[in-house]
Order: sequence, then C-alpha cells, then structure tokens
Amino acid sequence: MLLRHTPKEITERKALTINPAKTCQPIGAMYAALGIHGCLPHSHGSQGCCAYHRSTLTRHYKEPISASTSSFTEGASVFGGSANMLQAINNIFTVYKPEVIAVHTTCLSETIGDDLPQIKKKAQTEGIIPKGKYVISASTPSYAGSHVTGFSNMVKSMAGLAEPTGKKNGKINIIPGWVEPADMEEIKRLTTMVGVRTILFPDTSGVLNGPLSGEYKMFPDGGTTVAELQSTGDSIGTLALGEWCSADAARYLDKAHKVPCSILDMPFGLKATDRFIDALRTVGGVAVPDEISLERGQLVDMISDMHQYFYKKRVAIAGDPDQLIAMTEFLVSIDMCPVHIVTGTPGKKFEARIKEITKDMGCEVNVKAKGDLFLLHQWIKNEPVDLLICNTYGKYIARDEDIPLVRWGFPILDRQGHQYFPTVGYKGGLRLLEKILGVIMDRKDRDDSEQKFELVL
Repeated sequence: MLLRHTPKEITERKALTINPAKTCQPIGAMYAALGIHGCLPHSHGSQGCCAYHRSTLTRHYKEPISASTSSFTEGASVFGGSANMLQAINNIFTVYKPEVIAVHTTCLSETIGDDLPQIKKKAQTEGIIPKGKYVISASTPSYAGSHVTGFSNMVKSMAGLAEPTGKKNGKINIIPGWVEPADMEEIKRLTTMVGVRTILFPDTSGVLNGPLSGEYKMFPDGGTTVAELQSTGDSIGTLALGEWCSADAARYLDKAHKVPCSILDMPFGLKATDRFIDALRTVGGVAVPDEISLERGQLVDMISDMHQYFYKKRVAIAGDPDQLIAMTEFLVSIDMCPVHIVTGTPGKKFEARIKEITKDMGCEVNVKAKGDLFLLHQWIKNEPVDLLICNTYGKYIARDEDIPLVRWGFPILDRQGHQYFPTVGYKGGLRLLEKILGVIMDRKDRDDSEQKFELVL
C-alpha cells in the first residue's frame, strides 16, 4: 500500500517530521573526510551510530566505507568519552597508520558535552599523535541541521590545516560541495581544460569510484593530500560551489589567511556552469578555450532540439539546498516549471533564493526549507506534476501517484552509475537532460494510443 494513505488535506506541523528529506550530520562529515588522502573518519559515539553512517554511504556508493568509533558503553555515556577517544587515537595510528584522523561527534557525545578540541590537545600533550600525523574534528550533532551541515562543518575543519608560507602558489582552491566522485573528476577536467591549477577539497574521486583491481588498499590513491590542504592558505583565491556545503570553509580561509573567496552555485546546468567557467577565467587570468565552448554548444543544441518535450512540464524536486538551487535554475532556463520544491535542511535563505529564480515562471511555486517528503506528496496530490526529481525515497511517491521519476541527489540506493557519470558542467548537463528526456519519452510511449504511437519522436 506504500504511501497511499497520505491525506490530501494539508495541516500545519511544527514538531513532527514524516519521511524526512535529509539524513544526519555525521554522514556528511564522514563523506567529506573520505575526500582526504589517507584519512580515517572517526565517529565519537556508539558503535550503532557509526554502523548506520557507514551502511548508508556504502549503499549509495557501492563501496566499503572504512571508519572507526569510540565505542561508547554505559560508562562513557554517563561520564564522558574522553578516555575512549584517547585510546582510539592511539590504536588507530598504531594499527592502521592513517595520515589524518577526522573526528566527528554524534548525538550522544554532544549531549554529554565532550570537548573535542580539549581531548585533541590532551592527545598531543601525551604524545599519542605521531609527528607528521594530524587529527581534525567537527561538531556534528544529529539533532541539528542535516547531512549537508555535517559536510560543511568537516570541510571547514579541513581548511584549518592551512599553513600559509607567505608566498602565493598560483593555485585556486575549489570546494565542490556534496557532489558525486564523478562530479569532482569533471570539475578537475574542466579546470585543466581552462588552464588553471587548482586544489580541490574534499576530493572523493578515486576513493568512492575506484577500480576493482584485485589488490586491497586500506587507503585508496585518491583524495586531497595533507600537503595540498596546508597549501590552501597560499592560494590566489577560493571558489566555493554552494552556500550551504562550501561557503563556511571559503570564508574561513578568507578571514584567517586573506585568501579571497567567491561563493558560486553548484555548476549544474547551463547558467551555473557559465558562471563557474567565467570565475575560473577571471581568477586564473586565462582565456576560455574552444574545447569548452564546443561542450557548451552541444548542451545548447540538445536543449534546442528537445525543447518541445520540456516546455511547461510541471516538476516536483526534493534534495539538498545547493543542488536544488542550481537544478531549479536549470529547469526554468529550459522552460520547465518546478512547482514543488522541498529540502530537509533548514534555512529561510533557501526559500527566498528559489522564489527569486522562479518569479517570472508564470505559475505558483511551493517551496519549503526544513520540509519533508510527506509534505511534497501532499502538494503533488493537490497539484499534480509531470515529473519527480528526487533520491531513491521518492520512488514511493512516484509509484503511488504514477509519476515518472529521475533519481538524483543523495542517497540513491536502488540504481548504479551515479558515482561514475557526472551531472555537473556542460557534459553533466547533457547527462541530466538525457535522464529527464528518457523518463518523459518512456511515459509518452506508454500512454500514447496506437494512432499516436510513433517510431521517431
């Protein structure tokens, strides 16, 4: 019966979330930490929390996720987990020999009030942290924010490793936000084509989309190195792709080390990618090569060729704020109508930005920050749509309401390929359009009468 009992009548809910459009902070912190080369994420809390965070990432990326835990028992839950964490740091460096341990908190350790900086300082004083090794930490209580918040907090902690020398390195820091490993590869490909040197952090490419070589490696070859993170304080600028995921780290580098920053949208679609390429050109002092213009032209060509299938199609979207902002702009630019938009991450600024993007669309738009999929389903029941763009949890709504579904965002648990095929940049825009067109045309073929069932569309 799935969700068929979702009522059409909408009532105000202040203290109840049903089918959340988010997950908890530590998952975001763990994913970000995996983007450092030789890093072992560490969950300061119970074993059960760590197991949930690891399993969620494993189900999405189809890769084993290595992480350690402070393994709280009743004693640590009452008296604090300082001793557990000190022992864990010693064991991890002794047995697994990572370059970095990235510690994040859980609800339990946050409620107790464990002071991670103080515990880290004690570990340094007692000589538990070997010379040349590092421990970074982020406060990530699950009862606040979302996985996006946890990602942002951990990335800001990475920026804390910056050690400027006073001599500029001529590179641009790029903070990509929560995107797929394939998207990070695509960002690096675009920057190489433009001709600028960059430091991308975090970088999960080669970590969560690596090959099956038959050889086990505790720490894959990919990821941003500690040396690169230390060098971020010498960069000529920082491009943060997304206000929610990336801006805090960029502003920290600006304030602490005078590295000027620009906050851009994630480069999903035509306009956002144009702004990203232009920012690379401006900060790097280079010209945009013909190869980039060619890729842009291909995206424009596909939009032009297929415009009649996009025109005025009503769309419902759920996901993370940075991704939704860029996706909404892309859909509006190709004359689709995103009418129901939900994120589980709090922030009224998100709602204002969406309304600004959709103000000239010519139809009413429902948008909710700190919303949930139950509300999205109710909106759809009251005002049906032609397409749903959502993570795997949207499949229940799509089935109950008989709506075509494009799986996009996090987590995707029932399909493969998202970690290998980018959706950022111009090439990623082609991929998004292909996915959207595929489900729209499949629906047309399914619903058309025999008289209208055509071989060529």
